[in-house]
Amino acid sequence: MKKTISLLLLLFVTIAAFGQNKTAENFGFRHIVLKYKTDNVDVLIKSKKGEENITKPLFFFCQGSLPQPLIKYNENEVYGVFPFDPDSLAIKYHLVIVSKPFIPIIADTKTLSTNFNYTDSSGNFPKEYSDRNLLTYYIGRNLTIIKYLQKQKWVSKTQLVVAGHSEGSTVAAKMAIKSKKITHLIYSGGNPMGRIMSIIGQSRANETYTDSIKLGEEEIKYWEEVVKNKNDLDGSQGDTHKATFEFSQPPIKYLEKLKIPVLVSYGTKDWSASFNDFMRVDFIRQGKINFTFQPYVGTEHNFFPLTAENKPNYDIFNWDNVANDWLIWINEKQK
Repeated sequence: MKKTISLLLLLFVTIAAFGQNKTAENFGFRHIVLKYKTDNVDVLIKSKKGEENITKPLFFFCQGSLPQPLIKYNENEVYGVFPFDPDSLAIKYHLVIVSKPFIPIIADTKTLSTNFNYTDSSGNFPKEYSDRNLLTYYIGRNLTIIKYLQKQKWVSKTQLVVAGHSEGSTVAAKMAIKSKKITHLIYSGGNPMGRIMSIIGQSRANETYTDSIKLGEEEIKYWEEVVKNKNDLDGSQGDTHKATFEFSQPPIKYLEKLKIPVLVSYGTKDWSASFNDFMRVDFIRQGKINFTFQPYVGTEHNFFPLTAENKPNYDIFNWDNVANDWLIWINEKQK
């Protein structure tokens, strides 16, 4: 059985009126199409209005999992490309986000499936996406994009902040190991022990004493299947085995090698919270002073507090506070 762990929600909504044939520019973004290997790659850039050509450093954001278009809208609403309001960060940075491979950057929500995923006529993730939905692909692609952008006159090379949430945290962490150009890393909502531990943790949390099917045990059996077929690219039922295998290599093994400033943001009610706590305790033991840990007490994966029924309270939106904390931390680390 294939597994896909959905961890990044659509959080920020703006009311607007829409016509037909909208472009990224209509939504306030620059749209650049770059070539990576033989693929066309869609890159969106958010700058402060009127300051698109003013030289600023990049804030490169790696989004979470699933084949969702970056810009999703209906006749009344547009869902935020970033999970936070980017305006405060845009004062200081040009924000960059990259589309999932072979997924359109703009789509009406009525054309999308569950969780606003883009699927083919059979209801599956497109094969072109699944074949490239790999950690190794994203690392090479993203670093190629950064190399191109840093050659532009409106991009400063003095600083390069890379941030990632959920699946994107793993991508961002591995990018920081591969590139000396990255000056600051924000590791948000990640599991330093790898994706499979999040999958198992989620299933364990849903187990009860009377369950006839031990959900966590089923996930471990799934992991055994993944390891035996770690190069399998069948994505018809979710993530391929190859994707799960790559994203399940523990990021803590390369995070601990970093010398640059690193901010670790996580909700204490997230499935991966205990692993981030472990990393925090272990790095204290190692005397690593380049890591800052920012736990958001009582919140889940996307920083929503939990109700008495242990459900996310979507009335309390914390993402903008989290992004503001990121900016405060960056400013502190520049002193």
